[in-house]
Amino acid sequence: MTNLPEPVRVVQLPDGTYTYADAAHLPAPQAPHQIVQHIHQAPPDRTTQRIALGTGIGAGTVAAGVYFGPLLVAALSSMAISLAVVALVAVAAAWGVVTVVRSIGGDDAKQAAENVAKITRRRR
Repeated sequence: MTNLPEPVRVVQLPDGTYTYADAAHLPAPQAPHQIVQHIHQAPPDRTTQRIALGTGIGAGTVAAGVYFGPLLVAALSSMAISLAVVALVAVAAAWGVVTVVRSIGGDDAKQAAENVAKITRRRR
């Protein structure tokens, strides 16, 4: 009985088909690849998306929020900075007008400067 051939082995090829293989010509089994995930490669926290999807609003709405949220914050910040610069220019111009009017002239100029100062105090 020792002269019997080795049993034929059936293997599955990578394309999904099956074939007969000689055990002597098969490659040695390989160890599975180990996945190492470093902390800086961790996925982002998706708690907000999970809560939103749990409420049933849909993935499109979540994606729009993820995309347009930071865009909206940037736009509002830009507008706030622009308005602050305009306010600073207005304050500097008013201070300059009051200073010039006071330095130029007589009683009428001083009264006009006081009137401008009263108006600016009321607006604050």
